[in-house]
Amino acid sequence: MVGIDIDRESFDEAEHEPFLQRLFASLRAIRTLLERPGFGEGAPSIGAELELNLIDSAGRPARCNEAVLKHAANPRLALELNQFNLEINSTPVDLTGAPFTAIGDELRTILDTTQVAAAHHGARLVPVGILPTLSTQDVLTHAMTDRPRYRALSNKLREMRGGPFRVRINGIEPIEMGCDAVTLEGAATSLQLHLRSDPSRFADIYNAAQIATAPALAVASNSPFFLGHRLWDETRIALFKQAVDARTDRVRAGWPPPRVSFGHGWVRRGALELFAEAVSLHHPLLPAVSDEDPEAVVAAGGVPGLEELRLHCGTIWRWNRPVYDATAGGHIRIELRALPAGPTVVDMMANAAFLLGLTLGLAPKVYRMVAQLPFECARHNFYRAAQDGLNARLLWPCEAPPSPRPEPVMSLIARLLDTAYEGLIDAGVDSSEASVLLDVIRNRCETGTTGAHWQRHAHLVLEDQLGSRADALHELVNHYCTNVHRGQPVHEWPLLS
Repeated sequence: MVGIDIDRESFDEAEHEPFLQRLFASLRAIRTLLERPGFGEGAPSIGAELELNLIDSAGRPARCNEAVLKHAANPRLALELNQFNLEINSTPVDLTGAPFTAIGDELRTILDTTQVAAAHHGARLVPVGILPTLSTQDVLTHAMTDRPRYRALSNKLREMRGGPFRVRINGIEPIEMGCDAVTLEGAATSLQLHLRSDPSRFADIYNAAQIATAPALAVASNSPFFLGHRLWDETRIALFKQAVDARTDRVRAGWPPPRVSFGHGWVRRGALELFAEAVSLHHPLLPAVSDEDPEAVVAAGGVPGLEELRLHCGTIWRWNRPVYDATAGGHIRIELRALPAGPTVVDMMANAAFLLGLTLGLAPKVYRMVAQLPFECARHNFYRAAQDGLNARLLWPCEAPPSPRPEPVMSLIARLLDTAYEGLIDAGVDSSEASVLLDVIRNRCETGTTGAHWQRHAHLVLEDQLGSRADALHELVNHYCTNVHRGQPVHEWPLLS
């Protein structure tokens, strides 16, 4: 959640109208900014946010994020929704040279120092999409981090829903449960990437990201368990969507749309479309109004903070969403939110390189691809990739009709690696960096070993040996953490036997 800091838990209905008027003023201001010569132009840059789990010596969630944050005293660390979550915010870097090495080195340094801080409180850090040892008690209301903004968000969404949040996920072992707060969302941890885009190229790059996300998600999957149930390869996608769904069961299949979504269509002109859509389609949750008059700031030649718009958009969780930032003269970024946390820093940087490279490599020809791939097919691909991982079949655009056509994702990725490499090289990434990281993706496909695959295999072996699902999952986490500490990519991890 970005923008204005929230220091209270409830808002009066009368506060919504001035907030809504400020949102409309923000849209007018950003329209003027986007028409300003040179606004947002500059060298492409990237940044990352990594969400983490804190666990105790038994591999169970450790609810001590505030104590660890205080002990670590690192401005790059932040609290997250649940008490067993922390987030690392990397320093943005230019996309040229070796950006993934720079981000990876920073993540390792912060992970190492935070591990030391966590140890003082009997905890360890683990990057994984969903912690396999979570129990129902770990994700109920009392697990929420003690901050007014989290309680305000949870209270408003529950009020709109008119009852508890419900999660229903099909899979090998389907699950259905309810919760009175949005704490279920904190069970899903991710690696979020930020790519700065020139406004003139935003539509092409954004649409390319929408297409690229499905194969990147399939090969990055790392969330096969939730509350002891074997579900999707990337269960986090289904969990997050439902964990903050304010719609009643009666209207879930219709309108209004969910606040977590893949989107509603291809972008035709630019970022303003998505900001306007966010304002039009979704009721404000936290109507805190700042003192800034954004249109007056723009009229005076300045760059407004647009805090209300940033706050509102921070409560609408598109898997790829636009971000406005007033720093460095103002610019627009694309936040790519679909990748899971973990397993290792090498794996995460390889996932980032593949997704960003493929996005940039597809962007020059995306105007043809959107004609060959109906948006509903792109949405279909996203959820099939999340459910089936490397076993998915995706609908992919092709030059000769009929388009699109289904293709096994592993053969598709093998072909797309060249496109990702070209995208990275054209952006100025060193060839050696691009090759090394994309080779991780290639080897993962050739071995069929994603984080999700490794976890599933380890669980089957351990449950057979130990005779207990709970004991097997606890031991799985211990083996997982040992391999994370060694730092080798997941396709090189030994399979348990």
